[in-house]
Amino acid sequence: MRVVSLVPSLSEAVAVTAPGLLVGVTDYCTRPAGTTATRIGGTKNPRVADVASLRPDLVLANEEENRAEDLAALRGAGLNVLVTEVRTLDQAFAELERVLAACGQEPPRWLEDSRAAWAALPPAPVPRPAVVPVWRRPWMVLGRDTFAGDLLARLGVRNVYADHPERYPRVPLAELNASGAELVVLPDEPYRFTATDGPEAFPGLEAVLVDGRHLTWYGPSLAEAAGALRAAFR
Repeated sequence: MRVVSLVPSLSEAVAVTAPGLLVGVTDYCTRPAGTTATRIGGTKNPRVADVASLRPDLVLANEEENRAEDLAALRGAGLNVLVTEVRTLDQAFAELERVLAACGQEPPRWLEDSRAAWAALPPAPVPRPAVVPVWRRPWMVLGRDTFAGDLLARLGVRNVYADHPERYPRVPLAELNASGAELVVLPDEPYRFTATDGPEAFPGLEAVLVDGRHLTWYGPSLAEAAGALRAAFR
């Protein structure tokens, strides 16, 4: 079987489960390191002709990470495109199982381990209100219905913008600091927040730096993400 993945998380999931299936990935598919699959552009601008030239049996995509017009162009080229939706942890597990089944694979051990790791977490403590920036210049934060927001809720972190009408709203910095949050959660992707780039903008809040892959990727990293994220918020 020949598979092209337009989603970094799914690329890693397929590569770890069934090495050799992937023939094409995006420029942002960095895991696992050393992949030899052909690069076909970005998640938002894949080169449709390059994807088609690889003659894939299946193209993996995601409704958030990939643009509808690109998916339509791939289908117009006669390609079989499977589009995932991942906005909660439970949905991530279900979609990973669906993707791997479409690739002819049984649920792998890492998926079982990931489910067990998250199920073993103790009950979440009293929620602490937080803002979760994902970009600066302009400032953008997690809003409603996000996978990362669901993970944080399981760890006792309440996103103060979880009811915002947008999923990734732009919010002025002054408003973020006046939001009533106690924490600012700063992942290192998509914007690379660090100890010297991010916390200084929130002088009144406790800053928690987290691995962006643990917070936003759904794949083999989920098995270690539960413990790593819990430790970050202790």
